[in-house]
Amino acid sequence: MVGYASLPKVGAVGVKLLYPDNTLQHIGILLGKGGVAGHICSGRKDDNTNLILNTPHNVSAVTAACLMIKKTKYMEVRGLEEKLKVAFNDVDFNLKLLEKGYQNIVLPNIKLYHYESKSRGEETTIEKQKRFMKECAYIENRWDNYLKRDKFYNSNYSIENEYMLSCKEKN
Repeated sequence: MVGYASLPKVGAVGVKLLYPDNTLQHIGILLGKGGVAGHICSGRKDDNTNLILNTPHNVSAVTAACLMIKKTKYMEVRGLEEKLKVAFNDVDFNLKLLEKGYQNIVLPNIKLYHYESKSRGEETTIEKQKRFMKECAYIENRWDNYLKRDKFYNSNYSIENEYMLSCKEKN
């Protein structure tokens, strides 16, 4: 991670995160998934034969659950947005890096276990749901042009069922 993070054109560097049952939690963030952004291949088996799951590659965003960046680059984009208290602060941060011309990279050869949202709990209260909707609106308003098409994801693939050909007609 340090080697990639020190490269001049690299912004954020992430890794492969696994759930305790050894299924994938994170291998990059896909813009537009779930309306705003979602984890790529979340819940799938960690397959050693699948290239996307085992090859370092550029993505629009990596999760802040495990992210490395050079401090000067972090400061250049003014860090994480404080208005985004829980959701999408990492997406916003990564998009600020892309906007400055940096590349965000995920390193699937590095695997860690992550107990996603274990400390914060589910979005089950009215207050948490309102906060989440407000954070969705912030990202949609700020980054709408990026959410329409993730430039690191083949537009022939489905967003709902990643890396499967889409049945939808292209305009």
